[in-house]
Amino acid sequence: MINPKLFINKRILILTAGSRGDVQPYVALGIGLKQAGFEVMLATDPGFSSFVTSHALDFAALRAPFAQLIDTDAGKAALAGKKSFSLKQIKPMLHQMMDDAWDVAQQYKPDAVIYHPKPLAGYHIAEKLNVPGFLAMPLPVYSPTRAFFNPVFGGANRGGFLNKLSYTIFLKATLLSYRGLINNWRQEKLGLSKFRDELTLKGRAVPKLYAYSPHVVPVPPDWDETSIVTGYWFLDSNVDWKPPSDLVAFIEQGSAPIYIGFGSMASQDSRRTTRLVLEAVRQSGQRAILATGWGGLSYEEIANNVYILKSAPHDWLFPRCAAVVHHGGAGTTGAGLKAGKPTIICPFFGDQPFWGRRIFELRVGSHPIPQKQLTVEKLAQSIREVITDSEMRQRSEALGEKIRTENGVTQAVKLIKEKLSRHVQL
Repeated sequence: MINPKLFINKRILILTAGSRGDVQPYVALGIGLKQAGFEVMLATDPGFSSFVTSHALDFAALRAPFAQLIDTDAGKAALAGKKSFSLKQIKPMLHQMMDDAWDVAQQYKPDAVIYHPKPLAGYHIAEKLNVPGFLAMPLPVYSPTRAFFNPVFGGANRGGFLNKLSYTIFLKATLLSYRGLINNWRQEKLGLSKFRDELTLKGRAVPKLYAYSPHVVPVPPDWDETSIVTGYWFLDSNVDWKPPSDLVAFIEQGSAPIYIGFGSMASQDSRRTTRLVLEAVRQSGQRAILATGWGGLSYEEIANNVYILKSAPHDWLFPRCAAVVHHGGAGTTGAGLKAGKPTIICPFFGDQPFWGRRIFELRVGSHPIPQKQLTVEKLAQSIREVITDSEMRQRSEALGEKIRTENGVTQAVKLIKEKLSRHVQL
């Protein structure tokens, strides 16, 4: 039994950056930690200040405008695969983000740091403060395995040796890009020497918490105890949130609609994307809810079988839909699976093809359609498939039932408490 006195006034600093999908799971984790008796400070983009504080968590700003960057012409071109950002372009932003993280840490004086890799500074701050660090993210890219290729590269099974090698390549490639920047910052800001890697801290392996269900990606048999799949970190919708009356009326006036939304992945040609999606919906004969996200879908004339949605909590909306179509973000994928709905993933890049592959392999959705290959005919056919395939729908519901019995936040908090207890006792 863990002595609760060990956790009195324990302060946890959570660092993350990116889109809503990169922040929301950490808010859920922060709530769980606070309910367990911890003090929690969540540091991320200033645009999420009210979102974080509305859940009674302390907030600190990291000036890391990833959202704004993606919404620029250059960002949209990068999403479309036409060009990529150079380190020179984003170096000032990254440096500012790390400086902010260190300023927050000095003021807050945390007893542990939980960090997404994007802010770059989490591991190094934990080292400087001599406190435990926890790498936390919804994707298993930092734990080598023979079971599947690194998810950043799509996750296909290319054979045991090549699968494991892909993690070494990923880690070396990632550090190659940022090592100089980070080492200069470590020396100038933290007074630390050059680092070797980010997988060991003070001679111990860094715990890696992966926020997804083991029913979606089974735990590889060759992982050690420092790689932990906790289950999804779902954030329940605000009890005070009320759906728009016209949305409720639309849902109730006919068959369950298809949800279609590409989240923060703003299209370089949103008008073209909208026309494509609307025509696919028309050809499929279904009703649809189109989520505009950050403006990735624009519209002019909308048929009466389509509802344009600005926003709604996934845990309220998805159970009322027949299927979900999206870009394959980890959070949206998890929400659709929890609701027990068949899925169509149209990935842009990164880990999105990995989740699309997993959906298809689990037979709870259609074959993924990469955005570069997205056509009216392919999308319409996939919609018809997920609506008419009764076995797929049954498998989706069965998987949803399993996920709904899990509590990833509770599991993560338990593991964090156990590891902090060992640290205190050393």
